[in-house]
Amino acid sequence: MARPPNWLFFLSDNHARSATGCYGNAVVRTPTIDRIAAAGTRWANAYTASPLCCPARAAIATGRFPFQTGYWDNAIVYDGRRRSWMHALRDAGADVVSVGKLHFRSSDDDNGFSEELAPMHILNGKGGVSMLLRWSDEEPVNAGQWGLYLEQSHAGESHYQEYDGEISRLAVDWLQRRAAQRDRPWVLFVSYVSPHPPFTVPQSLLDSYPADAMPLPPLFRPDERPAHPAIEHLRRIMGFRAMTDEAALRRIAACYYALATHLDRELGTVLRAAESLGLLANTRVAYTSDHGEALGAHGLFGKYTLLDPSATIPLVMSGPGIPAGRVVGEPVSHVDLFPTLLESAGLPAEPDLPGRPLLGNAVSRGPVFAEYHAAGSRRGAFLLRDGAHKLIYHVDAPRQLFDLGADPNESRDLAASAAGGAIADRLEARLRMICDPEAVDAQARADQRAKAEYWGGNDAIRKEGLLVYTPPPGVAAVVEPARS
Repeated sequence: MARPPNWLFFLSDNHARSATGCYGNAVVRTPTIDRIAAAGTRWANAYTASPLCCPARAAIATGRFPFQTGYWDNAIVYDGRRRSWMHALRDAGADVVSVGKLHFRSSDDDNGFSEELAPMHILNGKGGVSMLLRWSDEEPVNAGQWGLYLEQSHAGESHYQEYDGEISRLAVDWLQRRAAQRDRPWVLFVSYVSPHPPFTVPQSLLDSYPADAMPLPPLFRPDERPAHPAIEHLRRIMGFRAMTDEAALRRIAACYYALATHLDRELGTVLRAAESLGLLANTRVAYTSDHGEALGAHGLFGKYTLLDPSATIPLVMSGPGIPAGRVVGEPVSHVDLFPTLLESAGLPAEPDLPGRPLLGNAVSRGPVFAEYHAAGSRRGAFLLRDGAHKLIYHVDAPRQLFDLGADPNESRDLAASAAGGAIADRLEARLRMICDPEAVDAQARADQRAKAEYWGGNDAIRKEGLLVYTPPPGVAAVVEPARS
């Protein structure tokens, strides 16, 4: 029996699907990602399980959605208690090694890896505890998010890029050591922090992206987009102001695209090393991100919503047995990665996983699901995409319906129309076959209340301030004071 293929699994943070060449962006340069797509398969409609770092990464690890695991946000995070694909492959005899950002609770937990190199986990095992306060509608305004985009998108150096370089160096070193030891299969999980903000990039990269040539985001003007109370609440909590400054938007886009190119170069460094060492003949390569980036679309920045700019992700794979030049239009999810890795290793399926293998024989998947219960959300939100139609169901707020075939920018909410209402009813009924949104929302809030009390209660958490972003290992955190 032939030995199963190895995996070189790349993960990035905050990379919008639209910010890659192979997904149709004619401005950004991502030749490494484009090369993987051309040599293999690209999924045109891949979705995060939850548009925030920690719940998305927990879903990738466990193959399960937040409502199935209770990993809701950036404070209640993966802690090794749920079986992961890493546990499964390691138990089967493979070496499963991570390099870089994991954003789990701690390396003291058994996360399933044989080894964690330069791991980045949530800060001090606590993470973004301020978002726990959403359980009582007392979440403070995170004004630092606005400044993160408007004030720190410029030329310069950042600790994140230094960390990316260290990740690549350690990955190449591991591959060089591994090239001489081919006794058992391996998975090298290489996880970068870019292109997460701050969008501070070297001038040499920024020179390739003149700001005046950058495209403007769709629906950034207030009168262009549908209004919704959940989105307005998010804008208030994140301190987002009305964005009509076209020059600022173009500058932010230039910095973000330059950061995507920086990431692509790091991927290329590792991929070229694997190729030069002769490892690719029996190695599959995967690239994806934990969630997208709004980049000004709908007047928003970052993730936090189930609108497509934040909820969709790039997903490409190449290597032995993966068809070259193939594009799959059927919507897929993060939770499909666990069964894909198991099938590739010749292992039986884990019981009750919601996902399906992405490779091999085509399987009808049905609708794609996602959910969100974290920063800036007063109540839970749930996504169901079936064909071109996409429902966003909000607990205690109007539902939204979009026809992504006719309206890819989600500019027209069809839920209130007679025809749209009928479609929304059908999709909501299918959503309720997956979970009870109200019950899930109540559980998330109860878990967050309990965790907030564990850390001293709402007042104690507010006094700590708000973590703007998780620092890489050895770097001090940036914390903003909490305000109402």
